[in-house]
Amino acid sequence: MTDDLYLKDLNQYYCTTNHYIHPLFPKIRYTDGVQYILRNGYSWFVTDSMSVIAYGPPRVRREPFLVIKLNLRYDGTAQMTMDDGNRNIKYRQNYAFTDAKRALEIFYENGVLLLPSER
Repeated sequence: MTDDLYLKDLNQYYCTTNHYIHPLFPKIRYTDGVQYILRNGYSWFVTDSMSVIAYGPPRVRREPFLVIKLNLRYDGTAQMTMDDGNRNIKYRQNYAFTDAKRALEIFYENGVLLLPSER
């Protein structure tokens, strides 16, 4: 099976029935939709998000709610931003290369990474 970099089935995730725990970040849970993203070529985005939430600057670690976006650029680069839900950027990370085919947005809320549709 190859990765679905277009994430064609992403729209099927709403609400959620399961929470998962990544072995490197045991205090952060994630939902079925984020699991789908993780397994389809975007594990770097999900694990980078978890790493920043768990070990990043205090301005990120203290936030109970974050909007995490993957923004793709035409030149094959990308940027991850984390904001507090009011467009106050708390963190940015640039990627010099990505093979990602889809911009993404996930939420971090009360210790759980989830899709907006799973809220």
